[in-house]
Amino acid sequence: MTTENQFRDEPCFVISVAARIVGVHAQTLRHYERVGLIWPSRTVGRQRLYSMADIERLRRLKALTEDMGLNLAGAEVALKLMTRIEELEGEVKKLNETVNVLQRQTERQAQR
Repeated sequence: MTTENQFRDEPCFVISVAARIVGVHAQTLRHYERVGLIWPSRTVGRQRLYSMADIERLRRLKALTEDMGLNLAGAEVALKLMTRIEELEGEVKKLNETVNVLQRQTERQAQR
């Protein structure tokens, strides 16, 4: 059984398709790559390939710049902060799970 996340990082969209999905011009994607905001995979022939994770990042970039009025430098900072928040949320989740396991162990020991 395959999951949606299994193919999230798999490069599969050429630049024209990625641009159409996101709603920007292909030249915009090239510019984002030049300034280091996106890092598409490359085929042996140097053709850019975008994954669903890349598409999600591009959608966030577009929302930050067009909807919220940030310039590219501000959008880059915001994306870094969002990524860090996601990492910290994952760490908190793991810590909560560890605490729950330890609490159950303590309760079992107290019942003995």
